[in-house]
Amino acid sequence: MSAPTSTITAVTPEGPEVAAVPAKRRRLRFVANPKAATGLVVLAFFCLIAIIGPWIAPFDPSARSSDLIQAPSGKHWFGTTHLGQDIFSQVLVGTRGVMFVGLLAGLVATTLSILIGVSAGFLGGAADDSLSALSNVFLVIPALPLIIIVASTIPSAGDLMVALVIGLTSWAWGARVLRAQTLSLRRRDYVEAARATGESTWRIITFEIMPNLTAIIASGFVGTVIFAVMSEITLAFIGISTISEWNWGTILFWAQSQQALAQGAWWWFVPAGLAIAVLGTALSLINFGIDEFVSPRLRSSGHTRVKTKDGHSVRMRVGFTPVLSSKAAPVTPVVPRREEEVA
Repeated sequence: MSAPTSTITAVTPEGPEVAAVPAKRRRLRFVANPKAATGLVVLAFFCLIAIIGPWIAPFDPSARSSDLIQAPSGKHWFGTTHLGQDIFSQVLVGTRGVMFVGLLAGLVATTLSILIGVSAGFLGGAADDSLSALSNVFLVIPALPLIIIVASTIPSAGDLMVALVIGLTSWAWGARVLRAQTLSLRRRDYVEAARATGESTWRIITFEIMPNLTAIIASGFVGTVIFAVMSEITLAFIGISTISEWNWGTILFWAQSQQALAQGAWWWFVPAGLAIAVLGTALSLINFGIDEFVSPRLRSSGHTRVKTKDGHSVRMRVGFTPVLSSKAAPVTPVVPRREEEVA
């Protein structure tokens, strides 16, 4: 026999309005969010291109040909450069470097922020003071200038080095946020109950504290990925990182150095620019979806249309203080707040 599921019913002046939603469906609320779903689909597409891009590229991105600065055609979908290089192949191959740096830097920064921020907030005392001091030191370190210095000092600094430098210098802000949230959670009743039953510290942090920080951790990860992607593209565009490895910034670097705009070769920089814009939009949509998942006031799904006694249809906000329908106890009608009225 399946377990019973609770239902949430909106209350109208005419009585309870049946709008039952199984409680288990709330787990899929984030994926069902249109913004988050769109962002995840686009991000998955770029991850797929990063994996298979070098295999499906029709040409070697560095190979020269006699087709110099040609507009998009059936042979070269995104046109060619001043050396006859296929821009479509460059975009496909360059996706791997951008996604690798972004995801690896986000993973490193998020891991450090969890270890230091949650540990400082939960342990307190001398451990909190020392870890907070460490966070303050890294918080004032300018990440991008440090990356530029490292990349210019080490000629062989590739995507791995750039990703590690970004990750090691971008965790402090997330650690501060997680520390503040952990301080507010460590004295909750369920945490005290787990501590009273003899649970170990790591088990309390893993199973009692961490689930309540999931949305904050995910938001910090997405923010770090956005910063890492833009830093990688910026380094390549200004010519600091090696230009022998293709990424979207390298394409823009060569387009700018060869004055593609002055030559009217719009196809040289538009595809890479659009790819950067689409990826940034996807990551932003995921971040917006996380915000709406965490904050009930931002959920568009928290509105429903009901009919009043005068026959008008109104849009009522529900979800802040849900009323559980019950046949045993009478329900006091509550007049909804009208946000917009439709005749």
